[in-house]
Amino acid sequence: MAVINNLINRVTDPKLRQQLLDEVERMNKQKKFGLVFEEHLPEATPLYDVPIIKGCLVAKRENFFSSYYLVEKIEGNVLFCERQDESHEKVTFKKDEVVRVEMFGRPIYPCLQSMDEVRNAPNSDLWHTLIEADNYHALQLLVYLYGGKVDCIYIDPPYNTGAKDWKYNNELVGGIKVAHI
Repeated sequence: MAVINNLINRVTDPKLRQQLLDEVERMNKQKKFGLVFEEHLPEATPLYDVPIIKGCLVAKRENFFSSYYLVEKIEGNVLFCERQDESHEKVTFKKDEVVRVEMFGRPIYPCLQSMDEVRNAPNSDLWHTLIEADNYHALQLLVYLYGGKVDCIYIDPPYNTGAKDWKYNNELVGGIKVAHI
């Protein structure tokens, strides 16, 4: 919003500037309904089944990726990496300590991989699919594969992110404080 307000302040015509400010204020008051996943875009997506190779990005296997590393060399099970920030620190990891990641906006080619099935009504034409994925990428994939064919999508919001703008307590589960890993 600060960027928009700065741009509006550069408008020299006072009437136009006020109309823009009024319109922005009106938009801010609107309640959003339905899918609003654009506001919670992932910074990076883990690619668990994609091999780690020289030149790719990896992150420590944690709930939240805080740092990214460029793989410079691989010797057996050991990765020699450079931290992708201002420090450019050289570090080593074992392959099982990290996961390959791709930054948001870079192309990835997700697919649906069948893991198991449940048949409650084998003679019915109704069927359900559980997709374990990043909401954003799962929705993009569903639009591509099944555009106009899906009746309902239930999305579990990203719990335990530490976000304070959600309308539920994401710190408690069954009265037990959740530890952020």
